[in-house]
Parts: sequence; structure tokens; C-alpha cells
Amino acid sequence: MIRLDRVTKSFKLKGETRYIAKDVSFTIPRGDSIGLLGRNGAGKSTLLRLIAGTIKPTSGRIIRRANVSFPLGFQGSFNGSLTGEQNVRFVARIYGHDTQELVDYVQDFAELGKSYQMPVKTYSSGMKARLAFGVSMGINFDYYLVDEITAVGDANFKKKCQQVFRRKLQQSDIIMVSHSNGALKEYCTTGVVLEDGSLTYFPNIDDAISQHNDNMARR
Repeated sequence: MIRLDRVTKSFKLKGETRYIAKDVSFTIPRGDSIGLLGRNGAGKSTLLRLIAGTIKPTSGRIIRRANVSFPLGFQGSFNGSLTGEQNVRFVARIYGHDTQELVDYVQDFAELGKSYQMPVKTYSSGMKARLAFGVSMGINFDYYLVDEITAVGDANFKKKCQQVFRRKLQQSDIIMVSHSNGALKEYCTTGVVLEDGSLTYFPNIDDAISQHNDNMARR
């Protein structure tokens, strides 16, 4: 279970306070995979980072009684001065995972070749995404946070990602940000629409997509 307890996340833009979340209380139970929808700039990726714990709310708290991944599409998860392998070793220690087992898994999965021993700051965005996806798939999480990551790489790599991802979701849940309605319908059963700092939950992903489309049409 993940619980947002009166969470507010705001920032200043040209002297004006903008809200990603405004006094939001919301429980994400186990057993449902959630699609997170909202217009560009609404704060979907920021909300994923809040849930992951990579950034802190302005006020309120987030309670995690589950093992939660970092956002798979968030490139800031890694230290750019460390190599890919060194980053993997660091993540393994954080999550209490067997270090060498994870290093070997990611090396095989991410297909980075010699770049695995190079600093992450030299990586392309696609290489960083491969590294992030490999690390996340190498650890068993209760919740996987996904930010437009399933389309990384060539056709063979995409197929490999989809296969391992589906296996993981037999035991785990997903919170997904995607601009593809097809991907949301494929992986998610329920939906949450983020609009003007408020979250609205829909038990059916189709209803969430419909509400999001209505929001977009109004502006």
C-alpha cells in the first residue's frame, strides 16, 4: 500500500505559485495497476518521483508499506560520474539485493557493451533508459513506476522488455505515465487523472481516459 497523506507539492514560476498536488490524500492499494493521466506540464512525472521518494513533498507525507521502484523513465536516478556498473552496485546495496547477481543481470539485459564501464554522463537518453529498465527488472518490486519507458531500443529489445515486464506484473502492480492510450489499456486496469493539483480516481481505465480527453478539449 502507498498512501499520500495531505500531500502538497508546489513551485514558484515567475513569482506565481504552481501546484503539482494540492492537499491530496489518496491510497494506492495492491492488486490494481494504475494509469496516470494529465496534460503536459500537469506534473505526472513529478508525482511519480514523489511516490518513489526521489523528491520530497512541500508538505504532507507519503507512506510506503511496499517495495517501490524508482521511475523507469527518470534519468536523474543515476550518478553521472559513476559508471553504469557502479550505479548498479549502489542500487543493489540500497535495496539489499545480491550485488554481483544484479550487476550480471543488468549487463546481460541492458546490452550496453563496453559502455557499462563508462560514466553514465556519457550515455545517450536511450542508454540511460536501458540501464534503468534493466536495474528495475533485476529487482522484485511490489510497484513498478513507469514513465514512457517501454518504447526504448530496437524491435528486438522492445520485445525483450515487454516479455520480462509482463512476467513481473504477474506478481507486481504498475503505476504508469504514458501518452499512448493503447499502452495504458494494455497494462492498466484503473486510472488517475491529475488536473490543477487534484487527483481523481477512476475504477476503469477507459473512464479515466475519457475524463482526460474532456479536460484537454476544454482548454
